[in-house]
Amino acid sequence: MLDLFEPRLPEAKLHDHFRLICSDPTYAKVLPVIQSWATGLLDRKGESQKFIKELQSTFNSSMWELYLNRAMVDLGCSVDYSKSSPDFVVRGPGNYEFNVEAVISDQPPTALQQKTFTEHEFKTRGALKLIAKIRDKLNLYRGANGKKHPYSSLSHVRGRPFIIAIAPFDSNMSLFQNNELINMVLFGITPPVLTGPDRGKQERIGSLLTPSGSPVEMGIFTNDSYKEISAVFFSTVGT
Repeated sequence: MLDLFEPRLPEAKLHDHFRLICSDPTYAKVLPVIQSWATGLLDRKGESQKFIKELQSTFNSSMWELYLNRAMVDLGCSVDYSKSSPDFVVRGPGNYEFNVEAVISDQPPTALQQKTFTEHEFKTRGALKLIAKIRDKLNLYRGANGKKHPYSSLSHVRGRPFIIAIAPFDSNMSLFQNNELINMVLFGITPPVLTGPDRGKQERIGSLLTPSGSPVEMGIFTNDSYKEISAVFFSTVGT
């Protein structure tokens, strides 16, 4: 198997996270673990070099795919690596077949990290990024914007559950959102009150406003607006 951690790009183009885990002795025992997660994934024809370069240059999305790849194995599933899209064509226990498309909410490489957010800003920003990425993948499935070969047209996708696996990497604080923001996006449920007489109480929320003031629907699993998506895999601690 090709070595994920043999640098294939100039030092200046390596992602900060990639450089860290390669150079810090603390991570020495982690490297073979991550390498083992790539089993099968690097066997795709013409994909291995591209995947390694993306891991080394943009890191987050590739790490999420590596995690998902190993998770499928640990859940007793097998992946058909001969299919290049969606990301994972899966056969589960009992020969149950489904498809998984992986995506992350990331930030542009040149984006400056905002040092502080109010709690409201953090939650609104994070939820809007999650829904935007889920919507992008739904459009790939439906064939929006003139896509010639939408996922829904593929023989191994038609009639099988279509699942989106998403993880947040849009700020240095992303991993602190737990499941609160995905619950807003999918079920229209606000985070619980943590103190006072209403502790544990949760409210319904129908939409959030973008910075320009446009409303964006929340609670997409409470109606048929995203009915083509069978489920969402989500984790803030997968990597």
